[in-house]
Amino acid sequence: MLGPLFRFLEAQRLGRMFVGAKLVRRQEIAEQVAGLAGPIAARRGLEVVDVELMGTGRHQILRVLVDRDGGAGVEDCARVSEDLSRELDLYDLLVDSYTLEVASPGLDRPLRRPRDFIRFSGRNVAVTAVAPIEGQRRFRGRLLGLVDGRVAIMLDDGREVRLGQDEIAQAHLIVEMAELREDFKRSRATAKGRGALHAEDSRAGWR
Repeated sequence: MLGPLFRFLEAQRLGRMFVGAKLVRRQEIAEQVAGLAGPIAARRGLEVVDVELMGTGRHQILRVLVDRDGGAGVEDCARVSEDLSRELDLYDLLVDSYTLEVASPGLDRPLRRPRDFIRFSGRNVAVTAVAPIEGQRRFRGRLLGLVDGRVAIMLDDGREVRLGQDEIAQAHLIVEMAELREDFKRSRATAKGRGALHAEDSRAGWR
């Protein structure tokens, strides 16, 4: 006869297996969605930065982040969302109901792919490791890019740490005030450009 302790440990083991299976399934769905979203975004001059499936049951959120040099606008996200929604309806990847969110990554964008770590070399980043490295899981510092295929970071205390991509649980850019000011300037310039174009179109309509 099984004792209470054995039953408790077995329940824990089965629970971990169930959670692990769900995480793998979520990752598989995210990869399949990324495969569908990639060509859709590319047709509009955008790239897919990240795909994440969150929540459970009827409260699932499928979040797709898209971007381009100069940033993705609300209209860009709306068009990708419309096209991707039609594709998802055809392939029926998610059994339960969900909410599709398409957005730009923002200034604290996640870093997932090798080219992300190359592109944003020189920027300040925050990285969380899967397991402790020299007793530490969270790192903040200046991204040095890829060195021998590993993500290199110059930490705030002057140390350099290198992590394989399979050792990284999360990584994202750190927002700085100078970048916020530059982003604000770009947004104002884009708004002025669109306003001037709208005015020119209006004048053309009166001719």
